Amino acid sequence: MIAAAGQVKTAAEMAERPPPPLADQLAAAFDWWREAGVDCDFAEDATDWLAPPEDEAPKAVPIPAAAAPAPLAPQAEAPPKIDADRSAWPTNLAAFREWWLTADTIDRGGAFPRVAPIGPAGAALMIVVNQPEEGDRESLLSGPDGALLQGFLRAAGIAADAVYLASLLPRHDPAPDWTAIGSAGFGPLLAHHVGLVAPQRILFLGRNIPPLLRHDMAQRPAILPEFNHEGRSIPAMGAGGLADMRRSAKRRERFWRCWLDWTYGDGRTD
Repeated sequence: MIAAAGQVKTAAEMAERPPPPLADQLAAAFDWWREAGVDCDFAEDATDWLAPPEDEAPKAVPIPAAAAPAPLAPQAEAPPKIDADRSAWPTNLAAFREWWLTADTIDRGGAFPRVAPIGPAGAALMIVVNQPEEGDRESLLSGPDGALLQGFLRAAGIAADAVYLASLLPRHDPAPDWTAIGSAGFGPLLAHHVGLVAPQRILFLGRNIPPLLRHDMAQRPAILPEFNHEGRSIPAMGAGGLADMRRSAKRRERFWRCWLDWTYGDGRTD
């Protein structure tokens, strides 16, 4: 402690004087820090500013009840088998093409349009593919598969107007279920279609097609047993799809060799 002017406190006097009360000491300390410009309390520990006061219990957050599952939309009934009532199938080619585009029993619908077959009755060659190309709208095989097919026809010396071009499915399907397609009766429907066209030869470009007509086909192009329908026998050949041929020169070569064997090797030329 500092004595007033003219007074000097001895060590004995300071020792005999009792210390000030604790409250006064705290008040003096606060005054000192306030004079130093410190008017807030600081701590090293992080503080949750959004936490409720200690004397207030935290409010419970209500947990929403689990929402009841929405009722399942009724699924569309599977269409009846295509061959359930063959009496409804058209008996002439022009009517069949119109029916192919409008019949409700052929498929459930889809994002792609149906595409009609094209070509003359009694064609020198009927070509059947699995399905239309993804970009087909007004005509069948209007994309890269069709371009490959046109190149083949030119190499084979076959005029485009002498070919009847058809597809097993009426519209493009990105992921066809071939088991369901077979169960629905697309095989008998294709046989009926062939009977209406009555071609001189048939070329199946798709390995899923011959089995629907009760023909097994190996991994390479194959000359099939003659297609028999309603007392008529038609020479037939099966091969892989056009998309597979576009991706493989070896497959195109194998197909071409088999085609030559079929059309010229056995002496049965058109």
